[in-house]
Amino acid sequence: MSKPTIVLVHGAWADASSWNAVAAELHSQDFTVLSPPNLLRGVETDAAYISSFVAQRTTGPVVLVGSSMGGWVALHLALRRPDRIAAIVGIAAAPDFTEWGFPDHLKERLAAGETLRREFPDGGSQVTTSAFWSSGQTLRLLESQVAVDCPVRLIHGDRDDAVPPEIAFRLKDRLRSGDVQVTIIKGGGHRLSEPHEICTIQRTVGALLEPSK
Repeated sequence: MSKPTIVLVHGAWADASSWNAVAAELHSQDFTVLSPPNLLRGVETDAAYISSFVAQRTTGPVVLVGSSMGGWVALHLALRRPDRIAAIVGIAAAPDFTEWGFPDHLKERLAAGETLRREFPDGGSQVTTSAFWSSGQTLRLLESQVAVDCPVRLIHGDRDDAVPPEIAFRLKDRLRSGDVQVTIIKGGGHRLSEPHEICTIQRTVGALLEPSK
């Protein structure tokens, strides 16, 4: 069997550069690493795009590493292509965030077709369209068994203020795979970008790629 390719899937309101530090660490271990731009048009569109990317740019098994919304997309890709996905690593994975991440009054506005914009002190903004939100609502996973059978590793910071650590444990319980591990990083936030956190990600991915003895 050919050596797996690592495909890094970034989350919402981010881009592929958010993987630079992780990719550098994995490259230094002689892994083949690809960081495609995630379209961020909705879970359905994004999963279809990443699936097409994997089909066109890789051969053999693939290890998906998905951050935040990218973890949700990775799960749907594994459901689409179980023959190609050898393992998943979720970094603060955020399945169903369109459900638990919005209060009811905002979900009502999104359901009515509104676009929501949130401004941040640093000048950045977060825009959520009705179409983006609706795509997520139709592809929720945490309400029933998730028919993913490959190994799954979930890494989460206990101070993540965007995706509650509870989501990692809910996902662990819903996954059909019998090979699921949750790692909680003390003091870790949502980005998990500190050197020791990146090291944890690299070690986790590397362990999945070690030849079976």
